[in-house]
Amino acid sequence: MLLIESVDRPPAAAALFRQISSRAVPAWLDANVDRENLGRFSFLAADPFLKITAYGERIIEENCLNGEKIEHRSPFFPFLDRLQQRWQRPKESGFLPFESGLIGYLGYELGHQVETFTQTTENDLKMPDAFFAAYDALIAIDHLNNTTWLVASGLPEAPTSPAAADRARQRLEELRELVMAARKDKTETGSMAATHPKQSPQITSADGDLKANFSYASYRAAIEKILNYIAAGDIYQVNLSQRFATSFTGSYQEFYLHFRNLSPAPFGAYLETGAHCIMSNSPERYLLIKDDYIETRPIKGTRPRGATAFEDAELARQLLASPKDRAEHIMIVDLERNDLGRVAAYGSVHVPEMQILESYANVHHMVSTVAARIRPGKSSSECLLNSFPGGSITGAPKLRSMEIIDELEPTCRGVYTGSIGYFDFSGDLDFNIAIRTAVAYQDHLYFQVGGGIVADSDPDDEYQETRTKAASFLKALQKK
Repeated sequence: MLLIESVDRPPAAAALFRQISSRAVPAWLDANVDRENLGRFSFLAADPFLKITAYGERIIEENCLNGEKIEHRSPFFPFLDRLQQRWQRPKESGFLPFESGLIGYLGYELGHQVETFTQTTENDLKMPDAFFAAYDALIAIDHLNNTTWLVASGLPEAPTSPAAADRARQRLEELRELVMAARKDKTETGSMAATHPKQSPQITSADGDLKANFSYASYRAAIEKILNYIAAGDIYQVNLSQRFATSFTGSYQEFYLHFRNLSPAPFGAYLETGAHCIMSNSPERYLLIKDDYIETRPIKGTRPRGATAFEDAELARQLLASPKDRAEHIMIVDLERNDLGRVAAYGSVHVPEMQILESYANVHHMVSTVAARIRPGKSSSECLLNSFPGGSITGAPKLRSMEIIDELEPTCRGVYTGSIGYFDFSGDLDFNIAIRTAVAYQDHLYFQVGGGIVADSDPDDEYQETRTKAASFLKALQKK
């Protein structure tokens, strides 16, 4: 069963977030731009009935209602398949893409369960390889129609039972109370890029001192090694990254609200997992599944926005005309076509959008859409398994690029370049590529940046690019 009701005078998404973030295991899938296409729906939830935490093939399932924990030994994607089968529910609303199910992340290191090679990087932040929480009640915001909905499914009770109806009514009432409290929030921090960054509350506190997991010499040496691999014909491209850290003792919630307003994105996310808080401002979709339709939207090719309208248009033109960017982009599109082909109905893989321009507050991106129809008998979890991690953040060929990333990067990526999103119990899902993503852990904020290394890459330029990206990230942490 599913109870749905619309909200009169809906509060701003930020006000709802402040209320929901005071509850257990809060999550916000935050569409903050492009309401007509990618960013139509946002979802807020808290107080899940189940938590799933994976460390390699050790998976802990925690019942949040009675505290019971069960440990499983299984690769994660087959476990996810069994979990979805256990809680299988058909869609009932007819208009919401997500009604009840899992919100969480797939960490980059799950790629070791897709492509079998030995992991050598250190998990110094103690991040799970995957974390999901199962939510039976949520707030859905339709930005296109400016409508907010309260949704309750009655899970984990049996769908047609009186207990399910009672739980759904109780959970709906809890959401009503949360909405009432949010209406009293007069702080001027809006949604969908409505607020200027200067209107955000003060952010505390980063000390401005960035510590990297590479030195200049070691990062340059890693790039030289990649160039040697390219010259030897091992690979065409590798996405190398380095991680930065700064002390941080402020409010995670207020930092995220400020972060999202500086550079609105269609696939933002805020997750609290316990020891870690994850804040993402991603523009990139990894995978969408709706019924038997599957889609990925790789980004490859970026330019900054210009200071004037003329300069801005020229930078966009240069990106779309660049032979280097176009060649790299086509390489990744071909990789993604191959990934979807593993699960697609014969002849259904196609590219409805090829090398189009998408412009955000600070950057222009070159983007394509690769889509297909899913072959009968292939589950959503199998689709994830056969395409994870996204090719735009590994390189090509994917396996060899991942081996080189593991060889050269000293620490685990964790959620960075993994994926954050929802997995509806109907089997539909939508996940981002977790770039522009920060992790708060033990009074520090960690963020990772990188770029694609190709045959004509200059090591000094590539290093400086990561420092420039890091400085931009640090700007979001400064006090206002």
